[in-house]
Amino acid sequence: MQSKRLGKSGIVVSDICMGTMTFGSQADEAMAFRILDKSFEGGINFFDTAENYPVPPREDWAGTTEEILGRWMKTKRRDELIIATKVSGPSHGWIKSAQRAGMTALDRHNVVRAVEASLKRLQTDYIDLYQTHWPDHDGRYEDALRALDDLVQAGKVRILGCSNETAWGLMNALRVSEREGLARYDTIQNNHSLNNRRFEDELAQVCRKEGVSSIPYSPLGGGVLSGKYLGGATPEGARFSNYLKMEGTRQFAQARRFVNEKSLASTARFAAIAADLGMSTVTLATAWSKQHDFVASTIVGATHVDQVDAILAAADVTLGPDVLKAIDAVSREFMYPMG
Repeated sequence: MQSKRLGKSGIVVSDICMGTMTFGSQADEAMAFRILDKSFEGGINFFDTAENYPVPPREDWAGTTEEILGRWMKTKRRDELIIATKVSGPSHGWIKSAQRAGMTALDRHNVVRAVEASLKRLQTDYIDLYQTHWPDHDGRYEDALRALDDLVQAGKVRILGCSNETAWGLMNALRVSEREGLARYDTIQNNHSLNNRRFEDELAQVCRKEGVSSIPYSPLGGGVLSGKYLGGATPEGARFSNYLKMEGTRQFAQARRFVNEKSLASTARFAAIAADLGMSTVTLATAWSKQHDFVASTIVGATHVDQVDAILAAADVTLGPDVLKAIDAVSREFMYPMG
């Protein structure tokens, strides 16, 4: 397992990060512990969660994932773990948080309440990486950044990051931090995979020029790149299998974005490339993600411990130029499969 720096900070992490968003919904606590233990034993020291997890967001579930992770953290030395979590963005935007009666916002009131609750659930006195889960482009970035800077100064948070942000939003945040003398975002966590390469259009250049690390989530395209939805399959218990039953909801729309004719066609082509290399598509997709120069750590996920092996197999894989050319050819044939 290789290690990389997060932005310009002093924090160095494994270049694969274990995400936890299904812990408490699709994976119970016993399975979550098995996944976390196997990940840690395989060299992963970086774990990502959020106050709004597990998914799909439900008020009676909200915070359960952090609680599970917190209990597992007690089985390890705190200093050997790098823990990332997130404060919910505004609930009047593209998603309604399951926290604080669905009245969340990126202001001091919400940031302070969120971090204190997360610290309690995680049973720790500091968070290594604290992120805004989604942005508020119509709000004052100063409001959130001043509150977040206070957390850094108080030692409750080591560094800051954003998620689901745009190139404009990230540059605006960096400009505000520089102008006001506030802690800056060292990371950005956005969707980026073989089936969704939009991050490379503009945000990759921002990361390179501004010293911000990408920690991409969903490198397996929401599990689609594992091949489990090929041939029209809807495996029992799979996230998008469930979401596709929820017509008229945001979850249904999300499932159709990830699972569609183009994404399945490109997945089949990537599976053929992986087969030629003697590896699973999961290993190929994970290796491809972490190989980008602007990526510090790739956030993977699992609902069963048996899924971890194919992820860990990517730790020492470097894809050669011919393989990368073959991947790019598929991406040109099926441009933007997720829209």
